[in-house]
Amino acid sequence: MRRLFPVPVPAPAETLAKTPAETSAEGSGATPAETSVETPVETSAATPAGISAETTVGEDREWALGELADAYAYPEPPHGPSGAYLRANMVSSLDGAAHHDGRSKALSSDADMRIFGVLRGLADAVVVGAETVRREGYRPARAREAFAERRAALGQSPAPAIAVVSASLDLDFTQPLFTEPLVPTIVITGATAGEERIEAARAAGTEVVFAGSGPSGRVDAAAIVTALAELGHTRLLTEGGPTLLAEFAAAGVLDELCLAVAPLVTAGDAKRITNGPVLGEPERFTLASVLEEAGFLFTRYRRIYQ
Repeated sequence: MRRLFPVPVPAPAETLAKTPAETSAEGSGATPAETSVETPVETSAATPAGISAETTVGEDREWALGELADAYAYPEPPHGPSGAYLRANMVSSLDGAAHHDGRSKALSSDADMRIFGVLRGLADAVVVGAETVRREGYRPARAREAFAERRAALGQSPAPAIAVVSASLDLDFTQPLFTEPLVPTIVITGATAGEERIEAARAAGTEVVFAGSGPSGRVDAAAIVTALAELGHTRLLTEGGPTLLAEFAAAGVLDELCLAVAPLVTAGDAKRITNGPVLGEPERFTLASVLEEAGFLFTRYRRIYQ
């Protein structure tokens, strides 16, 4: 894996620190070559977060999980308008497909899955739509030793909670996501969810959260973020699907988009990473970083707040 953006900016030659031997050579009139002291390699004058001064620009190497965690760290404290910080992680083909044959796995790679795991390892809660849970066969998040110390220092649970968004609560509560979580699964629903389904969810040990009071029964995207923040989940990660991500974007609560672009063309009529009503005005984001491995681009965009 190599970093394409941001890259360290080499310091001007005249501002590079000189070694004592070089300083002595200047005073004696000798040239640096005559002192047999090697000139230091230039490093960044201002190294961006997540890049070590020793890293060669564009160097292709395997990144440790800790390096990836530093590169994708949440701002502290999370500073979205809601008091939480909502990050999305999605993958897309070159021609804009969010999945192939109904699942995103065909568009993924080993590097994509490493970053997927890192993003989960940093989050308080992972927010996902019910259809994506069903299609992708979601299981509980697991605790990983690589993130244990970091999570403990931030007061996080050993693994992120999975928060499933479903207006109808049409979910199979006998699945491992609900019966075997390390951290209790959360279900987020609206005002018209059936009492029987609510009781089934609670009987399975899930925490039921209401986000939206309108007669339509729809779950309000902005209320999801607020409700999770009130539970202490301020570092949020959504993995879609496209309908839920579109709702977050339309509600103005999407703070960051981590988009993996796969070097694949699928054609067909698959959804884009967002699938919903058009925004009144396009939301502006700025590029924060780009990593590359085996032709996959791992981009990170942060929202520009007006």
